[in-house]
Amino acid sequence: MIFTDRLTRDLHDEICRIPLIDPHSHINPHAAAAKSLDDILGYHYYTELAHSAGMSQAPLGKEVPPRERVRAILDNLDRIDNTAQYSWFLEIARTFLGFKGDRVGAADCDALCDAAERLMAQPDWEQQVLTRTGVEKIFLTNDFDDPLTGFDTNRYVPCLRTDDLVFHLGNPAVRERLAKATGIDAIDDRQLRDAIARLFHHFTSQGAKACAISLPPDFEPKPVSSYDLTRAMTALIDGSEDLGTKRACAAGVFWMLAEHCREFKLPFDLMIGVNRRVYRTGVFQGQDLFDQRTSLLQYAELFNAFPDVTFPISVLTSSQNQELASYSWIFPNVVTNGHWWYSNIPAYLIPDTRARLQAVPKTKQIGYYSDAYKLEFILPKYNMYRRILAQILADDFVRPGVYSESQAIGLAQLLLRENTQRIFGV
Repeated sequence: MIFTDRLTRDLHDEICRIPLIDPHSHINPHAAAAKSLDDILGYHYYTELAHSAGMSQAPLGKEVPPRERVRAILDNLDRIDNTAQYSWFLEIARTFLGFKGDRVGAADCDALCDAAERLMAQPDWEQQVLTRTGVEKIFLTNDFDDPLTGFDTNRYVPCLRTDDLVFHLGNPAVRERLAKATGIDAIDDRQLRDAIARLFHHFTSQGAKACAISLPPDFEPKPVSSYDLTRAMTALIDGSEDLGTKRACAAGVFWMLAEHCREFKLPFDLMIGVNRRVYRTGVFQGQDLFDQRTSLLQYAELFNAFPDVTFPISVLTSSQNQELASYSWIFPNVVTNGHWWYSNIPAYLIPDTRARLQAVPKTKQIGYYSDAYKLEFILPKYNMYRRILAQILADDFVRPGVYSESQAIGLAQLLLRENTQRIFGV
């Protein structure tokens, strides 16, 4: 986006000076930056888009040399050069790898791979990317049995991800991991409660600032009695595949997590609406989609039952944005959180951001998160949001006289930094 007016350009320049706190990512703090171009183009957006556009999955096999895998994906970029994801990659290539062209394709493979290998091998590459991006803290997605050692938890903020506990407690491997992490072989409600308390103690002692989970469209949180949860756990441990039993266990474990969020004063990030493995033969991480069945009404009992727990909410569809804005409008403990996955392109970001800014108290909005797997992606993703934010602030706030320019920048500070600091206590 090229700004043709001074106001929008000036707002954008000031917004880009705000140090970022990225409240949700999948960064591995032990290998935060990319080591090769394969790390960049291995991001599921590129593999799934290229595959959708006609590329076979053969080049994605583990036995394929990384450079040849990159070459195959680059060879298919001309089919997806209309997408936002292509623009992210082009910006990465230009910003971090010195690429000078207007378009990128298979002919650029060797030069880009060589540049990536040379630059990314520098011992301070991670710091270079962080400095260039202007990001101060990045929230992680940590498995419940992550030891949380060997990295700077002040920069890379731990977050307890709980999907396995809620939806896969019947899996012996998950129970073994829980027992190893907590020293408790949880086979009933009481033991599970003790095990979860130990996880929360461990995570909060290591600087964790949130608990998080992604949830399917048909999930409905509700309290489950100790007796019913123990009975469901026993049945699952015995190998039951009964859907009602699985749902009772999931609801009971989820409610228990919310109780611990209350006790340990952690926000509970809810990412709502994802159907796993819809495209069953899709590429890795390119199988999950949404449908229209989800409603936040399914979570009303939860929001009412835990008024002192903050729930930063992400929804998978732009069509659900109005419902999320309305719930945050009414419920003090519901916060709009970023623009997740399929909503994270300008066509949806623009109206969704505009609607939230017009409907939701400004102190209850977490403007954006990267959802990145490698540090290099934080810059192009946030740049996309910052350009959109600058335009909206100019058109909807400054030009009509609602805000001065300095007040508009203050609003951007809330969205990109200060709300995250306050809500998560960082």
